[in-house]
Amino acid sequence: MVAGVVLLAAMTEAGMAQTVGGKAARDMVFAPGKAEVELLPQSFLPADQAEMLRMVGSQQAYYGAIAVSPDEGIMVEATVAAANYHTTEAASAAALAGCEAKRKGAAPCAVVALIRPAGWQPQPLTLSAAATEALRKDYGRRGARAMAVSASTGVWGLGKGAGAAETALRACSAMGQGVQDCTVTVAD
Repeated sequence: MVAGVVLLAAMTEAGMAQTVGGKAARDMVFAPGKAEVELLPQSFLPADQAEMLRMVGSQQAYYGAIAVSPDEGIMVEATVAAANYHTTEAASAAALAGCEAKRKGAAPCAVVALIRPAGWQPQPLTLSAAATEALRKDYGRRGARAMAVSASTGVWGLGKGAGAAETALRACSAMGQGVQDCTVTVAD
């Protein structure tokens, strides 16, 4: 457990720049599946609308966030859900940017919900639901292999064999149509 705490501290300080092995990564991520929603207290959000957002959010892939325009309610184009990111922080930034781009009200958009895996607890490594599934099903258990992820998005890429890390980085960048912040996060 102490090693996990030390790894968590190191990865948090480095912005998840540390690379872990496949077995350790599989032990850190949550099983793909059901998401849970944490509603963030907002005085402008009535209880019935908050419950509706909880229901909608629970159907999204983790990690995610929902942002709304406080002056407009939730049934407008400015209500934006960003899902299948590697962290709620990245999803929140995307949801807020999308909301702000569509907002017509005077008040700035606010994140009202965070979407995480069921049973979520802080972990040194978090991956989107899609990347988690790829880690479990496609990453493999033998030979050279790597997974690269983008901290600002939900994109990722896999590489196997000679040059696995470079292949994973190229795959990540290509999946994100030129995303520039892909880093190798899992490697064996």
